[in-house]
Amino acid sequence: MLNLSVGPVMMEQEVLDIGSEQIPYFRTDEFSKLMLENEMLIKKCVGSTENSRLISLTGSGTAAMEATIMNIFDENDKLLVVNGGSFGTRFKEICEIYGLSSEEIRLDHGELLTNRHLEKYENQGFTGFLINMHETSTGVLYDMGLVKQFCERNNLMLVVDAISSFLADHYNMREYNVNATILSSQKAIALPPGMSFVVLDEKAQERVLNKKVKSLYFNFKNYLADGTRGQTPYTPAVGILIQLRKRLQMIDDIGVDKVVERVAHIAQDFRTKIRGLPFEISSQSLSNAVTPLRPNGKMPADEICRHLKNNYQIYVCPNGGTLSKTLFRVGHIGAITEEDNNKLINALHALREKDIL
Repeated sequence: MLNLSVGPVMMEQEVLDIGSEQIPYFRTDEFSKLMLENEMLIKKCVGSTENSRLISLTGSGTAAMEATIMNIFDENDKLLVVNGGSFGTRFKEICEIYGLSSEEIRLDHGELLTNRHLEKYENQGFTGFLINMHETSTGVLYDMGLVKQFCERNNLMLVVDAISSFLADHYNMREYNVNATILSSQKAIALPPGMSFVVLDEKAQERVLNKKVKSLYFNFKNYLADGTRGQTPYTPAVGILIQLRKRLQMIDDIGVDKVVERVAHIAQDFRTKIRGLPFEISSQSLSNAVTPLRPNGKMPADEICRHLKNNYQIYVCPNGGTLSKTLFRVGHIGAITEEDNNKLINALHALREKDIL
């Protein structure tokens, strides 16, 4: 089996081996030390301020998106949401569920965010800005420098879902003046699904501590308090957190920039090799994490995904809804190589030779 999706992804053997071990009891000094090391290394990877804090949630990335919004914003806020696909829509839906005042910048699929989209929202009383740095559903990477400048001019709290761009594209919380960063275990961190993470700077922590949250499990105050001693309020996915320490140690040994460079190399290798096949790359601004492909041959996108899985044991990412037949995505994160790219390219050439692509 070859998994070229954008999550879950192929995992390093050393990390897989840890997953086969018995899980220890976790209310111990040893596990607390592990958790504090995880916090230190994630903060280093995202380039946060020294006094930033890490929230480790047992739940998907969507759980972290929802929890972050409920812990930082309330009815006194006015939020601006970038919506260029499924995950921008998710931010908007969360705002609506919690009755938060919000407006969305609607982008066409594959469209890049520009100053033209932002200028009408200057000085309009917004207090927060929500963005998926990489809109994974369409493969568009947004310009975080542009977003930073807009938020600084308008004094906005900046919340970034960096789930699919972290460790695939350049990202630094201090450089982009980000207040809260949302991550998830199954993307380029390359672990099993089940854990999500939120890095809060000092300004975001102040909001958390001064807000009354109608939630037990997702109340960040409790996570901040227990996190000072390397624990979580409730039972976490212990096995994944042990794997996380190993994975973060591996990343730290290599260096974040080198990890990003490797993903960029794998992405460029694939994009070079796909030339000549009946596909169009649909994004105006590509992340290293994924290549969105629009078929212009005989076989629709969803059938290509099924055919690769059923006949070649290769997984790529289909799309849902209106994009199901027109767009699919190939991931470049996780423990994959140029040879893995070749396996997919060879399978696609075989489909074309059979005159069904």
